[in-house]
Amino acid sequence: MKLLRVAIVLALSAALVLPVAANGVSPAASGAEPVQKLRIRPGGSGPQSHRVTLAISKGMIVELPEDARDVLVSNPGVVDAVVRTPRQIYLVGLKTGPTNAFFFSASGKQLLNLEIRVERDMGELKTIIERNVKESDVRVETINDSVVINGSVRNAGDAEAARQIAMRYVTDSGKSMNNDSVVNRVGIRGGDQVMLRVRVAEMQRSVSKQLGTNIGAAFDIGKAVPISLASVNPFSLLGQALSTSQEFKFGSLSGGSSVEAVVRALERTGMIRTLAEPNLTAVSGESAKFLAGGEFPVPVGRDRDGNVTIEFKPFGVGLGFTPIVLSEGRISLRISTEVSEITSENAFVSTGGEGGNGITIPGLRVRRAETTVELPSGGSMVMAGLLQQSMKQNIDGIPGLKNIPILGALFQSRDFQSGETELVVIVTPYLVDPASLNEFASPTDGFVPASDAESILLSRLNAVYGKGKTVHGSLKGPVGFTLQ
Repeated sequence: MKLLRVAIVLALSAALVLPVAANGVSPAASGAEPVQKLRIRPGGSGPQSHRVTLAISKGMIVELPEDARDVLVSNPGVVDAVVRTPRQIYLVGLKTGPTNAFFFSASGKQLLNLEIRVERDMGELKTIIERNVKESDVRVETINDSVVINGSVRNAGDAEAARQIAMRYVTDSGKSMNNDSVVNRVGIRGGDQVMLRVRVAEMQRSVSKQLGTNIGAAFDIGKAVPISLASVNPFSLLGQALSTSQEFKFGSLSGGSSVEAVVRALERTGMIRTLAEPNLTAVSGESAKFLAGGEFPVPVGRDRDGNVTIEFKPFGVGLGFTPIVLSEGRISLRISTEVSEITSENAFVSTGGEGGNGITIPGLRVRRAETTVELPSGGSMVMAGLLQQSMKQNIDGIPGLKNIPILGALFQSRDFQSGETELVVIVTPYLVDPASLNEFASPTDGFVPASDAESILLSRLNAVYGKGKTVHGSLKGPVGFTLQ
């Protein structure tokens, strides 16, 4: 009976071990080769798999429950494995990137599978940024060899400082910095607003002098040959005389002969004062422009129907600036200012063809300055030294006669012109915050036109108001706007 039970058990075991063919006949009975089982186990799956993050140039210790015979690292350039003992292995991060490590026993059993990702130590970088950039809320992440910084800071200067720190942290020594290594997603918590107060002051002085003599003579040679002589010396610099009222004539008559001289001595002194005080407000990093003046038309071409197309060119006092708040009280300003005026100098004149009216396009006299400076809030900077001096002088006369000492002045004209210009630009930036409308005042507040009786009898252009309306405080006597 015992022998019979052993035989039955062996038969059942053979039936369980041998696979059955599709036709119900075992491969051994049919003489075919036994079928081998195929299993593919990807890394990262299974009860022996773990995911870990390792910092560059730092290590970790792996302690195994059994002795390991083989340690396989898929990318030795990323992680180096050092077997200290069969159950204790050191892993050291060499450079950023993903890899995995397999640990096998002497029998081929998989003891452990580690999915390893080597990254930079962002905790240290975050600590450095928080220590150097005050009141910052910056988060640091990594993507392969690049660093992404997120969060918010106080101003644009702190954002740039965080970026510079991150760039130097990820850059190896001896290599140049790469802007692609850091992705800066840091935002500015508050939009710092900068008000720029500008004062543009210009003085122009011009002096013109003209002195000329015209001589005319008429006489007869004998009684049959009349002869007349005349010298007209023009003012070639200005093109014409300043005025015709300052002419001095003198002459002599003798029978049919006459001699007449006209002396023109003229002088003109002029002065131009230009003053503009534009105030502009812009958010840090944005641009603002201002123009106080006008635009004049300039023909630029013709359309398909032959009509003249016009473009308008601006002139006047212009200002443009771009502020960047670097830190508390430090403002970087890029300023461009311009003072221009229409002038007849360098004008373009078109005759317009036969029977057509000519077109005169005036020129522009321009004084322009552009610079980038750094100022504290409330500090001022002067762009001065924009001086210009010009002197022109023409002497027209009869060749030879105008060179005679003293008497040569009778045969010549002198045209003299001198001009001086000085431009000063003063800029003052302020950090400003919005305020309530009730805190502001405009020039029209409280203005009331005068009545007919006040205008006729008292020659007033505006009404006069007293205490209790728009003027605050205790004032005595009539108060209000004064127009001069």
